[in-house]
Amino acid sequence: MFEPGTFRIVEKLQAFGDDIQQEQLRYHRKRVLVSKEFTFDAAHHLHCYEGKCKNLHGHTYKVIFGISGMPGETGLTVDFGDIKDIWKKHIETYLDHQYLNESLPAMNTTAENMVVWLYEQMETALQSEPYASRVEGGRTEFVRLYETPTSYAEARREWMV
Repeated sequence: MFEPGTFRIVEKLQAFGDDIQQEQLRYHRKRVLVSKEFTFDAAHHLHCYEGKCKNLHGHTYKVIFGISGMPGETGLTVDFGDIKDIWKKHIETYLDHQYLNESLPAMNTTAENMVVWLYEQMETALQSEPYASRVEGGRTEFVRLYETPTSYAEARREWMV
């Protein structure tokens, strides 16, 4: 029997069907947010801006996606692998080691514009197959885009709808 605060070597792994049943895998029916972050390197410059950023320069960006949904039968809300799959197939190719002024839609490539584009890409992918059928009530809650380690822009669901 498990006693909190004690240390021991596990003698037997919990076995599905014997020690835990299918109906026990999902502990609750509450919305939960999961988050995953990625980095990418890219170059850009800003138009109609008087400062250093009007010149071509690069950043190592960090983007954090917050996705919420209801846990499925196994207790997973959104598989981290699905978020990574969306990133790799639908988003990263437009960003990593790219000149953002030509790889993104026509926009001034500010963090404020880019974070909304990122939100739209993630939300569109989540609502399409195969992801929509895997995530009950799955939706993008926020996207945070760091342009530097201390500067970021954020898009939140309540501001997008």
